[in-house]
Amino acid sequence: MSVIPENLGDLSRRTLLQRAAAAGLLATPAMGLLSACAGSEPSKSDTGGAAKSKDNPFGVKDGSAVKVVVFNGGLGDQWAKEDKTVFNAKHPNVTVNMSSTQKIKTEEQPKMATQPSDLVMNSGADSMDRSTLINEGAIEPLDDLLTAPAWDSDGTVADSLLPGTVADGTQNGKFYVVNVAYTVWGNWYNAALFKKEGWQAPTTWDEFFALAPKIKAKGMAPYVHDAIHGYYPRWALFASIWKAVGKQAVVDIDNLKDGAWKADGIVAALQPWEKLVKDKLLLPGKLNHTQSQQAWLDGKAAFIQVGTWLKNEMAQTIPPGFELTLSDYWSNAGDKAAKDVYAASGEGFVVPSKAPNKEAAKEFLRAILSKAGSAKFAELTKSLASTKGSGDNVQDSALSSANGLMKNGGSELVSFKFPDFYADLDKESQNLAEELMAGRLTAAQFVDKMQAAADKVAKDSSIKKQTRTA
Repeated sequence: MSVIPENLGDLSRRTLLQRAAAAGLLATPAMGLLSACAGSEPSKSDTGGAAKSKDNPFGVKDGSAVKVVVFNGGLGDQWAKEDKTVFNAKHPNVTVNMSSTQKIKTEEQPKMATQPSDLVMNSGADSMDRSTLINEGAIEPLDDLLTAPAWDSDGTVADSLLPGTVADGTQNGKFYVVNVAYTVWGNWYNAALFKKEGWQAPTTWDEFFALAPKIKAKGMAPYVHDAIHGYYPRWALFASIWKAVGKQAVVDIDNLKDGAWKADGIVAALQPWEKLVKDKLLLPGKLNHTQSQQAWLDGKAAFIQVGTWLKNEMAQTIPPGFELTLSDYWSNAGDKAAKDVYAASGEGFVVPSKAPNKEAAKEFLRAILSKAGSAKFAELTKSLASTKGSGDNVQDSALSSANGLMKNGGSELVSFKFPDFYADLDKESQNLAEELMAGRLTAAQFVDKMQAAADKVAKDSSIKKQTRTA
């Protein structure tokens, strides 16, 4: 696979999709260090013990302090500073010591077995491996956070979250990771251009292929994508697979079921991508994420597929009058789950098991997930938070279109779990996605090679197997 550049834009990619398994590929855990945490008792503190109430469900004590570490990636950190204000409105006598970094693993992992920070945003290329943190007992289960009252709305914290957020943070039957951002993926286009040309944004592959000659006649490529990092095209390929065959077939893939990649409809789901490449509908050149996004903004291509971080990342170079608009991935006739949207939570916070002030850490998470905090997140980042309704009052075409996809989508969210479960299989899927989109593999060859890679993992007794149930 390609080596991931250490730059701000790419770090935002790795954080916004936990399924990209950046931690498993790029941040090999220090097993000996984390093993020191396994089975040990959390450190004692006198930070809790105050009277518990709806506004203080964890009993955070006045006069205590909480240390919060934020990943400062493509979404910045101003939103987290706003959460500090929200928190201190209810807890003015609790000190919040907040810092920002891009070196989470480098700076935080060495402290996990001794005196860690209270709340850590475990994101970015330099992140700690999630499965190892959980298996070594280094981070705290947060199921009690889910059942706590929501900060400023009725019901519990769990009630306030968008679909998939709890599942994304759950492993081995317990909730460990609080993802605060919510990414929606699809095909972006410039609505102002489409209005000017009288083009209708396609919803199916047939409509796209019918529109493509008109786009080319204007001197534009119909499509552009990141051709450097394999997890970019893989998102689109996986969305097509899910739409074609539905959830159960994908659950079988994630559970390494024998022959799962050979299910009826998977090859057909990928053949439009093969056709797009063969018909030379891609903008020529091996562009990375920001280069491809800038080419799209410059009018060199009509469509690009990425997530909702796009506007925030490219804010400095968006031309005047450019209307960033997100449409769903295109479907084929007969797809079983054509309306299901590819969306997931990301930017995960964890509470170390030896954190001195776990009570305040959980309380700060309640503030982050509040209506007030999530609305500020959406306003500042032009991305959805994982709290329901975060983008409802933000006047922005990019965010509004993402909101619309979520509200009009199907009953399930597109999600693949094997990239979280198996780092080597994740890496192979990225490599093969690059090969397919470079025209060096057919759809059928892609499926054959994915099945072979899955079989290899399934037969390796040294690899701990994971089971997806939902």
